[in-house]
Amino acid sequence: MSTIFTKIINGEIPSYKIAEDENFVAFLDAMPLVKGHTLVVPKKEVDLIFDLDSEAYKNLWGFAQEVAKKVKNAIPCVRVGVAVVGLEVPHAHIHLIPLQQVEDMNFKNERLKLTNEEYTEIQNSIINS
Repeated sequence: MSTIFTKIINGEIPSYKIAEDENFVAFLDAMPLVKGHTLVVPKKEVDLIFDLDSEAYKNLWGFAQEVAKKVKNAIPCVRVGVAVVGLEVPHAHIHLIPLQQVEDMNFKNERLKLTNEEYTEIQNSIINS
């Protein structure tokens, strides 16, 4: 059964894509901790990040690095935090979270509820950074 991320990758579910190549995609989190919270996902459906083959694993992190630089340029923050949790969706992914303080990365925090216009504005600012 396809994960929600596979459905996003296949265009079955809309998303706010930030970057994409033949192997990976980055899109804004639908339930962000902060503005600019981005997910970086391999297109190949693999549950655990450490189950990716070595080349895919390295390339995923390289792709995430490029996306993180764009997020940092577009979203005012002290730095972009990184988390690999993997409990909420059984599809390997990396969270890129713009941080002002360490508490911004607490997954127990209430999630933002953004409008389509806010998502589009954030998406465009990251893409164009």
